[in-house]
Amino acid sequence: MGDIAVSKQNLHIHSTYCDGKDTPEEIVLEALARGFNSIGFSEHTYNKYSTYHHQMMPEEMEAYRADVLAVKAKYEGKIDVFCGLEDEYFSEVSRQGYDYLIASLHYLDVGDTVKGFDGGLESTIDYINTYFGGSGMAFARKYFETLAQFPKKGQYDILGHFDLITKNNEKGRFIDITSKEYLDMGFAAIHELQGKIPLFEVNTGAISRGYRTAPYPCLEFLKEFYRCGFGVLITSDCHDKTYLDCAYEEAEALIRQAGFRSKWILTKDGFKEVAL
Repeated sequence: MGDIAVSKQNLHIHSTYCDGKDTPEEIVLEALARGFNSIGFSEHTYNKYSTYHHQMMPEEMEAYRADVLAVKAKYEGKIDVFCGLEDEYFSEVSRQGYDYLIASLHYLDVGDTVKGFDGGLESTIDYINTYFGGSGMAFARKYFETLAQFPKKGQYDILGHFDLITKNNEKGRFIDITSKEYLDMGFAAIHELQGKIPLFEVNTGAISRGYRTAPYPCLEFLKEFYRCGFGVLITSDCHDKTYLDCAYEEAEALIRQAGFRSKWILTKDGFKEVAL
């Protein structure tokens, strides 16, 4: 394990190139003010089933990379800046030439089409009623089975918000996350992804947006990731620079509770493990 001096890093950040509120430079300046050593941008890749404001259009990718490289050069020596992508399972754009890739699932094949599920409570319940006969467990099964297929698309560095389907479920509204049935679904996906995607994130984004009071994933899944030898990193899935380091202390406490004594960060020499 390395002894790299690091305060904070965030590799899951969205800017005005998709559904974020701030420009890359505004975010870099905020990161400097908050004592970050490094950050990484990870805009949503285009998929034809999405709406424009939630993703980056293919013709914008060149400008995105150029803008990130510009702020990287401008603040060289003050902060390291990386350029990544948050890739959707149903995206078909090129993923070559980026510093890292996050595999994230926001859409599901629901028979004759592909529909997004990452909305508010009412839209999520309507989604489950429309496409899964009102069964939260059937929704969860489809999600985890699809998530486990990501490595067939290519190589990814980070698995994004593993149990995103529980964003609106903190009071057990449609899934009993303590049930053996649900946990076994998640465990099966973790086992399928083991050795294929090396890192996963503890993601505090739903806290900053008022959906949850705890990060993704839940503690039982965290413990299984630990048992299976995955590396962990902390992100805030930032869409607003105000929340760049949202609930980082809570996230670190949670991964310690799961057994982790180290986390991973991206450096100029690649991903490195550092002590918590």
